Amino acid sequence: MHSGTTARERSGAGNFRPISERSGGMRIDKFLKVSRIIKRRTLAQEACDRQKVMINGRIAKPGTDVKVGDIVEIRFGENVTRFRVLRTDEHVKKEESAEMYELL
Repeated sequence: MHSGTTARERSGAGNFRPISERSGGMRIDKFLKVSRIIKRRTLAQEACDRQKVMINGRIAKPGTDVKVGDIVEIRFGENVTRFRVLRTDEHVKKEESAEMYELL
C-alpha cells in the first residue's frame, strides 16, 4: 500500500497553474487579440505561424509567452509595428485595451 497519498497527489496534478500565473505572462496570440492589436486570435496565430511576430528580437510561435517589458514587433506587409508590453490582463474592456502596450 501507499503512504496515504493519492496517485493524483504523487503525480503533481493538483499543482496545476495557468501559464500566465506561472510566468507572469500570456501567450502572444492571446495578448494580440485581448489588446485588440489583431482582431481575432486565429489571425494572430497565423501571423505567428508565418514568422511575422517577434518578441525581443526572436521569432515568436503562437504559444510563446509575452511578459511586461517585452518588445514586440509585427510585420504587416511593408509596415512594422513595434510596442512594449505594459500589462498582460486576461480580460480588458475595449476602452482600456490600448493601455496594455506602448507604441515605440
